[in-house]
Amino acid sequence: MKLLLVEDAKHLRQAVATGLRRAGYAVDTAADGAEGRWLAESNEYDVIILDIMLPEVDGLTLLQQWRRQGRQTHVLLLTARDTVSDRVRGLQMGADDYLVKPFAFEELLARVQALCRRQYRRKASRLLIGDLELDQAAKTVRRGGREIPLKPREFALLEYLALREGELVSRRDIEAHLYDDTVALMSNVVDSAICTLRRKLGVPPLIHTRHGQGYTLAAEDA
Repeated sequence: MKLLLVEDAKHLRQAVATGLRRAGYAVDTAADGAEGRWLAESNEYDVIILDIMLPEVDGLTLLQQWRRQGRQTHVLLLTARDTVSDRVRGLQMGADDYLVKPFAFEELLARVQALCRRQYRRKASRLLIGDLELDQAAKTVRRGGREIPLKPREFALLEYLALREGELVSRRDIEAHLYDDTVALMSNVVDSAICTLRRKLGVPPLIHTRHGQGYTLAAEDA
């Protein structure tokens, strides 16, 4: 999953971005509202984490502009304002969730995970495809009862394919949702990642290739 974090406090921005990347997310960051607006309108994100008090353009103005443009990306507001009226105003303007500073990173991570599930119309954190079981909260994968250790990026790739179970997922979609600007993309990075993941998942294969189109994750090669 790919996130955008718009936060002007450098230490907090760096700490949150580092934690999210360690959790397996691709994260782009912006230090002010103008940069955040440009990134949000130039890329696809599963969730935007948006501070309200920002230089250049404040967070609520950005949120209003995105909703007026028809952008449906889930937005989690961050703010030091903790009154009921502040929270109500943010939600009424189109925010999907609200977190008051200071906050525990574990709570932020749980809220981001919930918004990502909502993005793909999922309620439970456990995904089942055939004999494959993927727990988004615990970041674990089992097949036929056997645990399969995966690196964070491998888990993120499998999670993205599982959330779109049965759909054709293009290489461009995978690149857009799994890699941020900290990764130098090679031409075969997606193919290589799919090959590694397919090998670890074992047989019968769950990831199916549509040559020249992309990949599908399904219990059967329909």
